[in-house]
Amino acid sequence: MQALEFIKPYLAQLNEITIWGLSAEKILIAAAIFIFGGVFFKFWKTKVLHNLKKLARRTKTDLDDTLIDVLDEIPNYFYWAVAAFAAFYFLGVENETAQKIVNGIFIVFVIFRLIAVIQKFTNYTFTKMWGRDGKIAEEKETALHGIKIVANILLWSIGLLLILSNLGFEIGTLAASLGIGGVAIAFALQNILGDLFSSFAIYFDKPFQIGDFVVIGDDSGTVKKIGLKTTRITTLQGEELVVSNAELTSTRVKNFKRMRTRRALFTFGVVYSTPLKKLKKIPEIVTTIIDEVKLAEIDRVHFREFGDSSLNFEVVYYVQTREYIDYMNTQQEINFAIKEAFEKENIEMAFPTRTIYLQK
Repeated sequence: MQALEFIKPYLAQLNEITIWGLSAEKILIAAAIFIFGGVFFKFWKTKVLHNLKKLARRTKTDLDDTLIDVLDEIPNYFYWAVAAFAAFYFLGVENETAQKIVNGIFIVFVIFRLIAVIQKFTNYTFTKMWGRDGKIAEEKETALHGIKIVANILLWSIGLLLILSNLGFEIGTLAASLGIGGVAIAFALQNILGDLFSSFAIYFDKPFQIGDFVVIGDDSGTVKKIGLKTTRITTLQGEELVVSNAELTSTRVKNFKRMRTRRALFTFGVVYSTPLKKLKKIPEIVTTIIDEVKLAEIDRVHFREFGDSSLNFEVVYYVQTREYIDYMNTQQEINFAIKEAFEKENIEMAFPTRTIYLQK
């Protein structure tokens, strides 16, 4: 009590001292608020958050880890800005211009930090939705990256509008102007935006995935990377083919990876001198051969037509695999077996010939 009585005269003297229209007492208290706030937030970050991190690591869920990371990523200057704003608010500055400037700066700080927090939780949400045990497939990561870009553009656009609105700008007129500007930008970037949204269509519709063998027009190869703008395909010749995503979603794509069975058709001819009895025996011979091949399933064998220089047969069968090398091995095995069987039956395979009759 005696100490307070001792200080009172000095406090009274401080009230009489003014700096820029503010009493020295208020300035000292505001300075104390600023320093105390900074020290408190320093203690909060170095001690409290440090202990909360340890507790979060012991829990099974990672949501609390994300929340602690969000708080830990708040920079020191933001805490000092909060302390400075609290000190300024205590001072009760009546200058309207100064109030607008300080309020505007503080709003910018808060909105920027709020957007960073939303981005962090957005990334966490999409990772949990699309990833498994923290692992994200390459095509998922590409789509996620594209969605992050769109989400960030929306977030920063909303944040910019909020900042300008709080600074006194007419938000309706500004939004209309941004809308017109957005249309102009969209026209200028329509190819890039088309490829971006096409990458989303490829991911969600999944016409093909990384590792699939595809045919696009006259080109074919294995899909190696699906990017935001282009898809990269390694052709059978070994070179890398780069195709825009917009082109891929607007053209026909044959995906051989989705094939479960492969339909095979081939023809052969025998000479015209082959007896009818042996001609009738050929479908049975070919059917028996294909039935004995491991991956082959016969569909039909027919004497198709009288050709220019041969009697032509048509064979259709199915290969129970999508692998091209297995299909070729199966066809080769069938060809060898047919050639061997025909030699045993003395059935002569035809080749293009022409007989010329001369009249004397």
